[in-house]
Order: sequence, then C-alpha cells, then structure tokens
Amino acid sequence: MTEHPVSNDSSASADEPQTYRSPFLALPGAVEGAGIDAGVAWHYGQVTADQRELAAGRSIVDASHFGVIRLTGSDRLSWLDSLTSQRLVTLLPGESAETLLLDIQGHIEHGAAVVDDGTATWLITERELAPAFASWLNRMRFLLDVQVADVTEEFAVIATLGEHDLGAAAPNGTPLVWNDPWATPPAHGWSYSQFPVVPADGAPDAHPGADFPLRLHIVERAGIQQLVVRVAAGELPIAGMHALEALRIAALRPRLGAEVDSRAIPHEFDWLRSAVHLEKGCYRGQETVAKVHFLGRPPRRIVLLDLDGSLGELPAAGSTLSVEGDANAQTVGRISSVAIHHEDGPIALALVKRSLAEDATLVVQLADGQQVTASATTIVSPTAGRAADVPRLPRLERRGQ
Repeated sequence: MTEHPVSNDSSASADEPQTYRSPFLALPGAVEGAGIDAGVAWHYGQVTADQRELAAGRSIVDASHFGVIRLTGSDRLSWLDSLTSQRLVTLLPGESAETLLLDIQGHIEHGAAVVDDGTATWLITERELAPAFASWLNRMRFLLDVQVADVTEEFAVIATLGEHDLGAAAPNGTPLVWNDPWATPPAHGWSYSQFPVVPADGAPDAHPGADFPLRLHIVERAGIQQLVVRVAAGELPIAGMHALEALRIAALRPRLGAEVDSRAIPHEFDWLRSAVHLEKGCYRGQETVAKVHFLGRPPRRIVLLDLDGSLGELPAAGSTLSVEGDANAQTVGRISSVAIHHEDGPIALALVKRSLAEDATLVVQLADGQQVTASATTIVSPTAGRAADVPRLPRLERRGQ
C-alpha cells in the first residue's frame, strides 16, 4: 500500500481530529484519505481499475470535503474582479473561470474555481481554507452591494471527468457545474510549458491537461445520500481521490492545498495558463505578476517526476529532493503531490530551484533511510519569464571621456 501524501503547511494534519466524514465512506471497500483528503475515500479497493474508469469519464469522485463560498449582490463580479487575478466582470451565467488571491508581494494566498448563475457567484476551494477566505472577502466589501457566505455545510462537490447528471444545484435555473479551464485555457493567459509548440508535421503537441476535462458539480448536501444509493446499486461507478490525484498530476495541474506554500507565486506552477489574466486592471500582487513575467524569472519551477517504484514504497508529499551523487545532499526542491498512475506508474509533482539542470537525476530520502531516484520532466522552463524583450539602455560615458 502506498503512503498517502501528507499536506503542506496550510493543510490539516492527518493526526488531527477530523470534523467531516463523508457518507460515501460507508460504501464497501472505502479507505479514508489523510491530510487534505481526510474525510473522503482515498480509494475503494480497486485502485487501478477505478482510475481507468475515471479516466474514461465513467466514474464520479467524492470531493465533498471541498469548501464552497457564495457571493451575492449586484457588485459581486466587478468586486471580485478587482481583488483577484482573473477577469470576472464579464463572466456569464454558466461560464467557468479560475482565479487567485495574491498578497501585495504576489504570493498566492487563496484560489478558487468560479462559476456564476446570474444571481450568485460560487467559489470552490480547499475546505480548510474556505473560512479564512470568506472572512477576508467579508472584510473587503466596504459599501458595495456584495454578500459573502461560507455555505460548505449546505453544499458539497462531486468531481467527474465526463458529463454526468448528478442533480447539481440550480437555484437560479443554471446548474452549478464548473468546467476546469486547464484543459482548454483562455486566450488571455500564458503558458510556460514546453507542450504548446508546433512540430515539423504542423500539428501542435497536445498538453497533458487536454486529457483532464475536470468538472466539479455543486450539489446540495441533503441530496448526497441519493448519490450514495445510486453508487451502491451499481448505477454510478465511483473512484477515490487517489485516482483523481494521479490523473491531476499526469495533467501537470497544480492544486492549491498541495503545491502552494507561503512563498509561491503563480509563474512557478504555470498558473498563468488558467488563472491569471495578463491584460486586466489592477489587483493586489499584479506588479509582481507583471514584473516576473515580462522582466524576470520565477525563482522556482514545477516539474513532473517519474519515480523508481522498485522498493514498493513511495515518498510522502513534503519530502525533499537532492541531486544524485551530491555528497552534501543539498536540497534542491520538495515533492508536493505523489500517486501511482494507472499507465505511468509512480509519479509526482515537485517544486525545484530554477537553476536545477533539466537533465539532473534526483533522489529523495525515505523515512527508513532508503533512497528513491527520480527523473524530472520540465513543466515550467528555467528560461520562463522575460516575455518582453526590453532593450538595455546604452551605458553613459564617463564625463570627460
């Protein structure tokens, strides 16, 4: 059995008492997750088969441990647009977006999947971060017509990679289903990935995210038991969070509760791809976003790791990385997410120093003293940034010469 990734500093500890336990855990074979995925099933016993079913778009995933925030009022979209990284003022009912809340230095504080129904704007985020996010938003309302409510106790989230009728809530007639823009990113973003290139045959290489058409369905908690009954009757196949996480990692898709730490900026995760609008008006942290993108380089970069699984044990999230052969075992990065993919085997996402050689073989130390080797696939290039080729001013000659 592989060890479930532990959470980062912003996530709940697996040793802390859990306040939420999903009704889906009553299903046969359910094994509860830990860390940020505590309270829902990590898997249901058939790990590989369930993942294949999910990848084919046939299964659902219990993500009812996610948090849900509801914004109402006529100013909600323009107000949220002014605070976060995405252009939201033009969001139409039923449309989806992703946005980040940054601090004044451009560090990521919060993030959300966003869907609007014409009367309310709904934000999906990590459950443990939802209260703080809602509290911050409440303090920023001032005299605007905006109301903020953490409605996690009333609404839950179910994830799919295909179209399913799961009875999504539709309080204004528009079903609350969020479609992840990672699969088909908006034109106003920017990708640092190696994949958007045109090879010799003229056909663009497909980004792995194209195979991850994630949908998050917001359903009333009162109706979850009906979904449990449908699963138990064999009407709906179900997969655990491990399956979703493995496919997310393979899609190179960052997750707020896993990848982000207190120093994180969007560029390091290729998040300008889906969550940042480079042409919108001012928001907190925009100066850092623009400066790094046009003039600088992100200090760290995310990579995909192929892990050696011959030991039968995987490193936990948070494990540090060093370069193979380095006698001092200097830390060059850390693993943020890890899982076993049904085709690719043990894989992980890791955040590493920008200066790390792209062809370096990495090692991670296990708790028992053994080492696991890993090869890295570049997601964010070491040369990412400096999108504008700004010429240097000629050096002024010394006076008198």
